[in-house]
Amino acid sequence: MTDSPTATRLSPGDQAPDFTLPDAEGNPVSLDSYRGRRVVVYCYPAALTPGCTTQAVDFTAAAGEFAEAGLDIIGISPDAPEKLMRFREQEGLSITLVSDEEKSVLAAYGAYGPKKLYGKEVVGVIRSTFVLDTEGKVERAAYNVKATGHVAKLRRDLGLG
Repeated sequence: MTDSPTATRLSPGDQAPDFTLPDAEGNPVSLDSYRGRRVVVYCYPAALTPGCTTQAVDFTAAAGEFAEAGLDIIGISPDAPEKLMRFREQEGLSITLVSDEEKSVLAAYGAYGPKKLYGKEVVGVIRSTFVLDTEGKVERAAYNVKATGHVAKLRRDLGLG
């Protein structure tokens, strides 16, 4: 079957799919507007859950260091903007979070499809992180990343800190 979600996984050198999605305030965020800067796009299953909170708090804590290195951060989940706003307020998050309720962007990044959850195969968001270059091409693509320790590993891989 050619339309398998695993077939759409991105690799270094691929052009990242463009998107325009609403942020926590409902304002449109376009990947296109980040041209000229490197971007970390990370996909996570659900706001206000323990693993996703750990990851978002870690990205927020490292955001200044990423920005100094010329990297912006965008988190994508299938949560509605209202839930993203609660997430930002409750956890003191300063990074850009966008809503992909249709899951079309998550699927385009290969971050939505079959995955193992507690030993069972389910369909859902695959926790993934992408580093895009100034032209919107994929520098790094990591699928099935762990929430805890991922930001620290990414910082090491990128030579930050």
